[in-house]
Amino acid sequence: MRIIALLLLLIVALIGYIRLSPTNAEKWHTLPDAAEPVDKSEDGGFLAIRRITAPAEEVLTALEQRALATPRTRLLRGSAAEGMITFQTRSLVMGFPDHTTVAVQGDLLVIHGRLRFGRSDLGVNRARIAGWLETLGPLTERL
Repeated sequence: MRIIALLLLLIVALIGYIRLSPTNAEKWHTLPDAAEPVDKSEDGGFLAIRRITAPAEEVLTALEQRALATPRTRLLRGSAAEGMITFQTRSLVMGFPDHTTVAVQGDLLVIHGRLRFGRSDLGVNRARIAGWLETLGPLTERL
């Protein structure tokens, strides 16, 4: 019985740590340099790069509106006017935080989603980013 109680206590402590640990916004508010359009899965994340067909601020504003309409997503840092925005999206049950940064570099929209804890996001970042890109419609070009 004590072992079960200890395990439950450890699980509650882990969930508490995941949900309550502070986020260093500066660490996540970065992007890799963009060279060409790509869809690329990475360890614990996803990188999507598209050519834009509208002004950068218009594209970023549309993406910001779509991102903030995503459940459990909040603005972490930046703005469309600044040219780079970072969002945090938490999973429903455990509250795992994923960080997604978007920016326009030249004529490319760069979206980089990555997880904070663990090694695999089970495709969650890819699916979220694909949904965000789909809503941009003619503001970007498909690969």
